[in-house]
Amino acid sequence: MKDHGVTEQPNEQFISEPITPAPGTFDTRSIAKGEPGLPGRFTWRGGEYTVDEVLTVWKTSSPDSTGEVYLRRHWWEVRTDTGHIMKLYFERQKNRKNAKARWFVYTVR
Repeated sequence: MKDHGVTEQPNEQFISEPITPAPGTFDTRSIAKGEPGLPGRFTWRGGEYTVDEVLTVWKTSSPDSTGEVYLRRHWWEVRTDTGHIMKLYFERQKNRKNAKARWFVYTVR
């Protein structure tokens, strides 16, 4: 697992919008380790997507107000059943703007 920043690739479209994971499709192996489980299916902009392949997994962190390093996001680069390559992330702290959203699509190509 790489721990690196997020860089956009050629032809990537920046999105940063919430997705709705399909219930019962989460990766239970990750959940058993105390990490978020990547949903196997999700909806975004009215369409349903299935994760066919996980290409890369990483985490990002940053210091909090006390200087302690805090794990902020879990990231996945995936290939979907539609052929899209998407960067998805799980926000460990609830987003203040949208308190229910924790899963997002960051980029699509």
